[in-house]
Order: sequence, then structure tokens, then C-alpha cells
Amino acid sequence: MKKSLLILSFCVLSLSANAQSTSKSQKINQLLELTGSGKMATLMMDQMMESFKNSYSKVNEEFWEDFKNEVKAEDLEKMIIPIYDKHYTESDIDQLIAFYNSPIGKKMISTMPQVMQESMIVGQAWGKQIGEKVLEQLKAKGHLEK
Repeated sequence: MKKSLLILSFCVLSLSANAQSTSKSQKINQLLELTGSGKMATLMMDQMMESFKNSYSKVNEEFWEDFKNEVKAEDLEKMIIPIYDKHYTESDIDQLIAFYNSPIGKKMISTMPQVMQESMIVGQAWGKQIGEKVLEQLKAKGHLEK
């Protein structure tokens, strides 16, 4: 009898944990949808595809269209869910959803692509400045031929 109760208790706990996990996963999906992560993944993929097209210019457009149809943003989202699950509690996810539903959260979502793009441009310029400064100092200290 005790063994049966123990097994039953374990099953109930497992189902409860699974229900919580499913609920949290659904909330993470909601958060990813709310923040537009699928759209960002699609934009990233489009940029990668353009880069590939430039590198392999002899490949016909049909190949690229067929390939693009095989790649789904949902696949990336499924890979991201465990990361969110690992780093955020369900309460954290609830708070993030509330934030992104707020006016400032919505503004952040709508401006994030431009902010990211402008930040990348500034980051590239900064990296170029650092590279030039390193080369100048290497030359000045005799580590490189002038």
C-alpha cells in the first residue's frame, strides 16, 4: 500500500511539474512573440541569405527561395525557450510580459531594430578606431615596420 501511495505521489508531482513547465514554456513563447523575436530571426536570416547570395552569385534565385522556405523562425524560438527557462523564473517571465505590454515596453520593441542597427554601425566605427590606434602604437614602439 505504501509503495502504491509513493508511486501515485510521484506521478502527481511529475504531472504538476510538467504542467508548470508547460505553462512557463507557453509564457516564454508569448514573450518571444510579444518582443518580435521571430521577426528579428527572419531579418537576421534575410541578411545572412543576402551575404550568401553575394558570395555565391552564380547560384540561381530558385535555390535561395527554396532554401529560405525550409528555414523557420520557430526552429530558433524552440532553441531559445530552454535558455529563457534556465535564466528566468516564471515570475520573471510574467514581469517581462507586463513590461513589454506597457507603453515604454512597446516603444522599446518598436525602436529596437533601429537602435540595434545604429549601435552596430557605431560599434564598427569604434572597432576601426581601436584597430588603427593599436597599429599606430605597435609601429611607434617598434613592433611593426613603419
